[in-house]
Amino acid sequence: MPEPGSGSGRDPAPPTPDRRLTVVVITHNRRDQLLVTLDRLAALPERPEIVVVDNASTDGTPAAVAARHPGVAVLTPGRNLGAPGRTLGVRYARTPYVAFCDDDSGWEPGSLARAADLLDRHPRLGLVAARVRVGAGGDDDPLNDVLAGSPLGCPGGPPGPRVLGFLACAAVARRAAYLEAGGYHPLLFLGGEETLFAYDLLACGWDVRHCPDVVALHSPVGGVRPGRPAVQRRNAVVTALLRRPLPVVLRQGRELALDARRDPDAREALRGVLARLPAALRERRPLPPAVEAAARRVDASEGERRKRARPPDAASRAGSPVDGG
Repeated sequence: MPEPGSGSGRDPAPPTPDRRLTVVVITHNRRDQLLVTLDRLAALPERPEIVVVDNASTDGTPAAVAARHPGVAVLTPGRNLGAPGRTLGVRYARTPYVAFCDDDSGWEPGSLARAADLLDRHPRLGLVAARVRVGAGGDDDPLNDVLAGSPLGCPGGPPGPRVLGFLACAAVARRAAYLEAGGYHPLLFLGGEETLFAYDLLACGWDVRHCPDVVALHSPVGGVRPGRPAVQRRNAVVTALLRRPLPVVLRQGRELALDARRDPDAREALRGVLARLPAALRERRPLPPAVEAAARRVDASEGERRKRARPPDAASRAGSPVDGG
C-alpha cells in the first residue's frame, strides 16, 4: 500500500534535463576514475549533456565509456591535446553554457543550474568560477580564499568578485564567450592555463566572476603529478610572453633564470620557456590597458600574499624581490 502522500506509489518521474548545459570532461589514462566521475555526473538533477574528450588514452577508455554510458559522446582527437582538448568539447556542444570537469572532479547537485541561472541573468558574464571542495571530507580548497579576496572587487553587474584565475575543472562558461576568446592556448598544454584564458575573456569584453554558491567537487589522486611545479612556472612566464608588457616579461624571466642556478624545477621550466619562445613571440598580443591594469593589481596582491607567507628571512634568500610588475 502506498505511503500517505505518495500518490499512486509509482516511482517519481526523473527530473527534466537542463537543456542549457553540457559538461565537457577531459581525460587521459584514468578509465576507472573517469567511469566513477561519469556515474556522478549522470546522477545530477540537472541531467546535463556530457562530452568526454579522450586525450589519447591507451587503457580502453572510449570502449569502456561506450559500454557503461552509451549516451555520452566521446571525442578521440588521436593525440594528447592537454587543456585545449576542452575546446573540441565546446565546439561539439550545442548548449549555450558549458561546464568543465576533469576525470577526478564533479559538481555538487544544483550548482550547474545555479551557474546557468547567473549566466541567464547577466549576458556579459563569460565564466563562473566555482568554490571548490576537496576530497571525501569536502574541505575548502585554499584557492577559494584567494578568489574571494580578489583585489578586483565586485564591480556592478554579476555577483561575486571579478577574478583573473580559477580552477579549470571548476568553471562554467558561456559557449559563445569561450569560442570568441579562443579557449585554452596550445602553448601551455596543461598547468596554470587558466590565467591566460581569463585575460583573453576580459580582453574580449566578457566578465569572469567567482560565485561561491556554485560548488565543484575535486578528488585529486596521487598527489602532485611529477613535473607539475616546473610546468606551472614555465606557463606563468609563457603567459607573460604572450600578453604582458616587456618589463613584466623581463622581471619574470630574470627571476626564473636566477632560480634555475640552484632549483631543478626552475631549470626545467626555463628550458620549456626557451623552447616556446619563438612561437610565443609570434603570437604575442598585449592586453588592452584596462585588463593590464587589472592584471597588475592581481600581481601586486599575489606578491603581498607571498611575502606574508614567507619566513622572515626568506626575502634575503629569494634572489630577487617579489613585486607587482
